[in-house]
Amino acid sequence: MALQHITVIGAGTMGNGIAHVFAQSGFSVVLVDVNPAQLEKALQTITRNFDRQIGKGTVSEEQKQKALANLTTDTDLAKAVSKADLVVEAATENAELKLKIFKQIDEAAPAQAILATNTSSISITKIAAATSRPGKVIGMHFMNPVPVMKLVEIINGYATEATVTDAIVQLSAALGKIPCVVNDYPGFIANKILMPMINEAIYSLYEGIAGVDSIDTIMKLGMAHPMGPLQLADFIGLDVCLSILNVLHEGFGNPKYAPCPLLVNMVTAGKLGVKSGEGFYVYSGGSKELVVSNRFKK
Repeated sequence: MALQHITVIGAGTMGNGIAHVFAQSGFSVVLVDVNPAQLEKALQTITRNFDRQIGKGTVSEEQKQKALANLTTDTDLAKAVSKADLVVEAATENAELKLKIFKQIDEAAPAQAILATNTSSISITKIAAATSRPGKVIGMHFMNPVPVMKLVEIINGYATEATVTDAIVQLSAALGKIPCVVNDYPGFIANKILMPMINEAIYSLYEGIAGVDSIDTIMKLGMAHPMGPLQLADFIGLDVCLSILNVLHEGFGNPKYAPCPLLVNMVTAGKLGVKSGEGFYVYSGGSKELVVSNRFKK
């Protein structure tokens, strides 16, 4: 399959990162969002990230300009997907929203186009069932930050065609990524393993076994993790962590996936991590400091 024209739906953190790597690899990319201001913000973020790469010597100014020339934006989804070979949806992790988007994409995209979702936990089979082409629907789960992280978790839905899987594996490799193929069960592999670990770290805090700094330091120094689980949860977004744990809990019906009450309370209070400026840590002006608060007690 010749996949040259790429449409990315959603100009948030993941969407702009996905658009960045496709444009950098020479693909023609349209980045779509209903909000023009979000598209402008995304272009600014992509430009800054290219400048960081230039500063590190991984790309040149000429490569940056070529990549930016490969990238356009649009607020009209139907128009943006009308000539796409591949559509990558990277909207908010909300099942109803994704199903609505996939119905719209399916109606407007060419019959041969592959429809991929960057979901981190929602069933590929369920998303595919909202389309008339379930064999051409697949999960393409990039890791954050997309320009840096090498992994792409590729998820086969129940009906995903082998030729589609092969095409996405080859495409991921062409982006300089390392593709790993998994099957469609709640959380796939990355989050089925990661989220219970994060949840257990939150339970350890909730139960008073150790403080935030101790939990993260033990996992970094003792287990060689580059970032502690509580800090990682802040970077992922505590609302996203809660959403994924709910998917795991509901999908498997196993109480071991039940989200910690502390996580539920923090999300309810709007303490979502980096995106809100406060989670298990406080984030101010790009610096990180520990939150000292009695709200971490039961």
